[in-house]
Amino acid sequence: MDKVSRRHYLFDMPKRAAPTPAVLHPIQVVTRRTGISADVLRVWEKRYAVVTPVRSTNDRRLYSDADIERLRLLVEVTRTGRTIGQVAALDNAALVALLAEEERPALKPHRDQAETVLHAPPGATDLLEPCIAAITRFDAVALDLLLRRAIVALSADDFLDAIVVPLVEHLRVHTLDGSLRRPHRHLAHAVLRRVLDHVVATATAPLASHDLVVATLPGHAQELDALVVAAVAAADGWRVTYVGPGVPADDIAEMLEHVGARVLVLSVAMAPGNRLVPRELRRLRTLLPAGADLLVVGPAAGAHRAVLGETGATPLIDLSMLRARLRALARAVPAARRGLRRRPAS
Repeated sequence: MDKVSRRHYLFDMPKRAAPTPAVLHPIQVVTRRTGISADVLRVWEKRYAVVTPVRSTNDRRLYSDADIERLRLLVEVTRTGRTIGQVAALDNAALVALLAEEERPALKPHRDQAETVLHAPPGATDLLEPCIAAITRFDAVALDLLLRRAIVALSADDFLDAIVVPLVEHLRVHTLDGSLRRPHRHLAHAVLRRVLDHVVATATAPLASHDLVVATLPGHAQELDALVVAAVAAADGWRVTYVGPGVPADDIAEMLEHVGARVLVLSVAMAPGNRLVPRELRRLRTLLPAGADLLVVGPAAGAHRAVLGETGATPLIDLSMLRARLRALARAVPAARRGLRRRPAS
């Protein structure tokens, strides 16, 4: 083929279509299509890592169609009564299955339906709604009385799952969307902190057979989440030492040694972009005694699976997973490893 013919041949060849770039949408489009506010969306991203938007040249968030679809599913599932913390780690197929389950007609009542379908035990709603009303009108005394009444009326697990966790989530979401002000949150946090301290103190038996330390890493200021974790462990029969929020790895390891505990539970709420979590977890693993169990609890635990696997830590997304793991550990810990204090020989 001569040069002229080749030139015409190449010119006449059908051109391959360039790949169409993915369509990206600004946050205003996302809020309109999903019904979620921009403030709540930012909380879901930071705390639960539900989607990871890309950034434009001027640092604005841009979302794909897949991001919008996932957010739409999450919004629909939360409208069924579940909190975002309970469903953030589920994939889209699991979310669709949950929605299908909600739409399935109840042909025959089940004996277990009250426990599996209803998300709150009897009487919990009657206590939760007045608690929310007390926060709205800045009534700390009423909130304290209502929470202490709930402690008496409900089991420890039901109190935490049906009252405390929904209250914390309510404060987090509604402070960010503007329906509650920061003073509401400060008042409610102060009361909840007192009540949870009381739960941990009264539920922890002095002669419990297992020692456990609860802490949060530096940069994690969500103390209520850690106190809920401590209360869950105490209610499950563990002797709990809560060392407070934002504790460096060296101090946590030293506390574990002084207490004689073999289980450390970290409350982690940050999304995967935080570099402090991997660094502190690696540091902790080098400091903890051999064979010590490291549990990482929180909706962001699943986002750090790589470093958790590297350090041998166990990710636990929610309280039900925490309870199951603690009960398994309680059964597995032999008597020789239990944290009972021996009386000095007389």
